[in-house]
Amino acid sequence: MTFSARTSQHDVPNPLAEAVRHARARAAEGGPALLDLTVGNPTSAGFPYATEALLAALADPRGLVYEPEPLGIASAREAVARDWTARGTPIEASRIALTASTSEAYAVLFKVLCDPGDEILVPAPSYPLLGFLADFESVTLKTYPLVYAGGWHVDLDALKRAVGPRTKAIVVVTPNNPTGSYLGVHELEAMLDLGLPIVSDEVFATYPLDAGVTGAAPEGRIVSVATASRGLVFALSGLSKLAGLPQMKLGWIGVAGEASLVAQAMARLELVLDAYLSVATPVQHALPTILATRTATEQAISARTRKNLAVLRSAMKSATSASVLDVEGGWYAVVRVPDVQSDEEWTLELVTRDAVHVQPGYFFDMGRGAYLVVSLLTPEATFAEGVKRIAARVARADHG
Repeated sequence: MTFSARTSQHDVPNPLAEAVRHARARAAEGGPALLDLTVGNPTSAGFPYATEALLAALADPRGLVYEPEPLGIASAREAVARDWTARGTPIEASRIALTASTSEAYAVLFKVLCDPGDEILVPAPSYPLLGFLADFESVTLKTYPLVYAGGWHVDLDALKRAVGPRTKAIVVVTPNNPTGSYLGVHELEAMLDLGLPIVSDEVFATYPLDAGVTGAAPEGRIVSVATASRGLVFALSGLSKLAGLPQMKLGWIGVAGEASLVAQAMARLELVLDAYLSVATPVQHALPTILATRTATEQAISARTRKNLAVLRSAMKSATSASVLDVEGGWYAVVRVPDVQSDEEWTLELVTRDAVHVQPGYFFDMGRGAYLVVSLLTPEATFAEGVKRIAARVARADHG
């Protein structure tokens, strides 16, 4: 029996996964508890939710009736349009398509935009999930660099050089995971000049880390590509980050740009989505309530990520050879550590000697040097102790 090469897997776990497994086994036998600074699931991180309202909305009897709409039921699409508009990005419900997740949105768009073997340009560093999604769609990923010089920016010259005859779209993640950088206004304009569709993952857009900014990107940066009036752009978001509810399995695609291209894109999205009809009816009917009651959760997440970032910056001052890279938004931060050893070796040492779990930069295709990635979503006490141990470990390396 044969299987597709697209679904081949490495049977041997990576060294960090093995180290984490052993650390948890030691903790279960009475050893030190492992401090997990990779937390990405808000539902397990102690945030408040409007429980009664959410459960009541999910009990709506309309959820028992199957009336499939490929792009999503009208009331749900309208709720997304209202929410987007309220946040400063006016959009019509007719330009919104619902999906079961942002991951599914990527898969749908790869189908709409690409034939097997075509290329998509993606940023590096960025989240490794994109590689799997592209493989499953028989699409090739080609990277363009994000460059750090006191702040992150797109290397536009390298981006232009990366465009080839089979390039069909450019992916941006704004704010990026893990760099936390928003896309610049001039960067978007330069990308639009290339004449390629832009797929913008904006799931973290409502979480700026500047305490003086509320719901908006820093100056010179964009909140959403959905404000574009030329070319063709797709803006992705969903409940996983916006409302801290990944288990609800609801995301969406907002389409903008030249009117004729938008119309063609919506028709093709409808064709693909009609073949799957994967979005559950109950969550679509509950969506207006979910969006209307998310404020407490969103504010709690914002407060924690900002506090943890301040704690991280303060803690790392005691490790003079380390630095926290500039971050503008999202749930993650990057710490540059001395390259006396690789970032994988740093993470293994932290797990085995300090009982602290962080992610190495190479997971995200970070460039030269050694980098650690930490989640600002981590509960405060765990985060504070964990970064204290990281700083102490780096300080010991500074003193030999």
